[in-house]
Amino acid sequence: MIHVIATIELAPGTRTKFLEHFHNLVPEVLEEKGCISYGPTIDVDAKLDVQIGPRDNVVTVVEAWESVEALHAHLAAPHMDAYREKVKDIVVGMQIQVLSPA
Repeated sequence: MIHVIATIELAPGTRTKFLEHFHNLVPEVLEEKGCISYGPTIDVDAKLDVQIGPRDNVVTVVEAWESVEALHAHLAAPHMDAYREKVKDIVVGMQIQVLSPA
């Protein structure tokens, strides 16, 4: 199993619109072979000194996949291409971490 943390930076004021598109995508991704979990999260101001944020223009996607191969298949899925087209004008940056349980 692998975990993926995708940090998506959005154009100011577009988070609600982005989340509408993303929530429509989630059921399709959850049906993919090898998907264990997949969902968007937003920052919570926990008032912790070590916390970054809250970031109003960031959505963090927390994922779990059975394998790196399943992740690669997910990234190449047709519904992912359609999603990318819908959000291309509001996503300004993205970083992905792929992690293995230790």
